[in-house]
Amino acid sequence: MDQSDLPHRNWQLSERARKLTSSAIREILKVTERPEVISFAGGLPAPSTFPAERIRAATDRVLREAPAAALQYSATEGYAPLREWIAARCSTAGATIRPSQVLITTGSQQALDLIGKALIDPASPVLVETPTYLGALQAFSLYEPRYVQVPTDDDGLIPEALTSELVKGARLLYAQPNFQNPTGRRLTLERRLALAQFAKTSAFPVVEDDPYGALDYAGKPLPTLLSMAPDHIAHCGTFSKILAPGLRLGYIVAPEELHYKLVQAKQATDLHTPSLTQRIVHEVIKDGFLDEQVPAIRALYASQCEAMLDALARHMPQGVSWNRPEGGMFLWVTLPAGMDTMQLLEAAIAHDVAFVPGAPFFANEAASNTLRLSFVTVPPARIDEGIARLAALTRERL
Repeated sequence: MDQSDLPHRNWQLSERARKLTSSAIREILKVTERPEVISFAGGLPAPSTFPAERIRAATDRVLREAPAAALQYSATEGYAPLREWIAARCSTAGATIRPSQVLITTGSQQALDLIGKALIDPASPVLVETPTYLGALQAFSLYEPRYVQVPTDDDGLIPEALTSELVKGARLLYAQPNFQNPTGRRLTLERRLALAQFAKTSAFPVVEDDPYGALDYAGKPLPTLLSMAPDHIAHCGTFSKILAPGLRLGYIVAPEELHYKLVQAKQATDLHTPSLTQRIVHEVIKDGFLDEQVPAIRALYASQCEAMLDALARHMPQGVSWNRPEGGMFLWVTLPAGMDTMQLLEAAIAHDVAFVPGAPFFANEAASNTLRLSFVTVPPARIDEGIARLAALTRERL
């Protein structure tokens, strides 16, 4: 329903509510629900990767063996065995993560909201990449920060840009080092080392949002910022991309003093993440299932990515450029200067193709000639057809 269709009432909304806006991606996805639309818009995992039968069997076991606990209220921090599993998974030879650092959240989007509640005051500076994840901007914007864009290039965030003048008064630095949404870029090892060193000396935490880290196509992950500076990083993770997003299960790993405040913020939000979901996920993963699951997802997404790269190379006109991701779910495309991808989207939808314009991913000054493509839910033949249509519409506007 459009807001104009709602009945008029004289209720006084909060200033915060009046400033709320809808997600550009969510609005586009409404249009793409038609089966004839070839949609590169949603950052949705491929449904074929969902381990439905294993989740069904795990649900049966949980409800058979611990029904009362699974259906009862539980601790805000989360199900202890799941927290222990996450702590062990995040630990390395040089950095031991304690279960007391882990907070289970209702999806990683809630993790970002809790971080915003705990760290951001109105007008306080928040450092973000250029561009950055739209969902993070939505979550943080509720707390009315002043965004400061950190320069990036094809290798991601540029640590040398974090000058004392740029970071003055900042409450946090938000970064996605692994296959960033929207660009698909991965921060190099050299830059990770530099950013971790920065975190150790900064007066605010670095928030490492890592939903895609497991999805490196070669299976050769780079070390997390958490492993390099565990006492200075708030690390966000999720099971959405490696199990199923409908489970709505994420987590934060943070130093205990921040963890304590995040727990208090979550208590005021939803008391705790559903007990049943937490126990089901632990039952699924506790015996090493992800070691089978994740390589299969990587292989599928790598082939889909290659299909899109091939289609772009064959169909796109000169002057259009794109990156070659090493993992994740997204490609970032740059059209010639002066083109507006919001206008291109209107024409594309009329031709049953959808993508996400790049402008909403910029906190301040936007590059309107950019767009994000997701390839993981579209089969290769449809990828080729959709890119051919998009290329033809682009060529018409050159």
